[in-house]
Amino acid sequence: MQTRVAIIGIIVQNTDIAEQINELLHIYGSYIIGRMGVPYPKRGLHIISVAVDAPQDVISALSGKLGRLPGVCAKTAYAPCEEQA
Repeated sequence: MQTRVAIIGIIVQNTDIAEQINELLHIYGSYIIGRMGVPYPKRGLHIISVAVDAPQDVISALSGKLGRLPGVCAKTAYAPCEEQA
């Protein structure tokens, strides 16, 4: 199955939800290239970026599950599709 490279940007307002976020990232861990989290106390936010290499439906599923958590916003940016030779 063809995979895509993408970045999932996650903004967390509700820190009580951190365990659920980490559980989802653990479940999809085999697709994760790397992740970085940055606290932003001035605004009471935590910003997480997750780089993935996965089938598009898997990326969409992860982003959707994250975005449905209360106090969490998740958006995905995909790398350009590789041209078929």
